[in-house]
Amino acid sequence: MAKGIVLASSSVHRRELLKNAGIDFTVEASDLDERAIELPLLESGVSPEDIAGILAEAKATDVSTRHQGAIVIGADQTLSLGDEVLHKPATMEDARRTLLKLSGRTHHLNSAVVLVEDGAVTWRHVATASITLRELDPGFIGRYLAHTGPKALTSVGAYQIEKEGIQLMESIEGDFFTIIGLPLLPLVKELQRRGEIDG
Repeated sequence: MAKGIVLASSSVHRRELLKNAGIDFTVEASDLDERAIELPLLESGVSPEDIAGILAEAKATDVSTRHQGAIVIGADQTLSLGDEVLHKPATMEDARRTLLKLSGRTHHLNSAVVLVEDGAVTWRHVATASITLRELDPGFIGRYLAHTGPKALTSVGAYQIEKEGIQLMESIEGDFFTIIGLPLLPLVKELQRRGEIDG
């Protein structure tokens, strides 16, 4: 018997992925301070993959306390460039600096998804995609950001791969859903295994 599924995320992209997959769910975003959780993890040398998992678990566990008996989906993503973890740009100048930093280099998108029931994590998965940006001319970056506008501030890398951001790419290793921020294939398989969606 289906228990009801709650997505503990305010991400429009994750919402669309689940909706397009035919999954019936409701949304309640957690209001936890992610940076406050993340900072001590970074200082203690926790890996970017583990940070994504811990943040996903924290958000889902928080929402789970208000949805007894439901399956709560938590998800988070980190972008790692070497030892550095980058965050969503707050301004267009931040976006410009991010793209200059990523230019000609390979970075990793670490996407975690967890299922939490009544406050307990019952399943978790982390997937990583690697993206190499081509060498970007500063003038091109300026024109790109002028064209994309505030949309550049909605993703950690200042690009949307499903839109104009593909023009920045040299190569991609990993699946589309991991890049968007929700490893959808393993999640769907787990929900089918549990009988929450038709399998």
